[in-house]
Amino acid sequence: MGEFSLWHWVVVAGLALLLFGPKKLPELGKGLAEGIKGFKDGLKDTPPPVASTPTEKKTPDA
Repeated sequence: MGEFSLWHWVVVAGLALLLFGPKKLPELGKGLAEGIKGFKDGLKDTPPPVASTPTEKKTPDA
């Protein structure tokens, strides 16, 4: 029950075609691909998490 066969994917593709139409599907796919690409690029740009290390207290020089 947890596995998808080829026929399951054919039914899903057919329903998507009926719901959105042949003109809208390429636009939806392009938008989804751009969103995924933007998400991956955003993950690459984030700095690695900083490990918490004890810091020395700096006293002002008087």
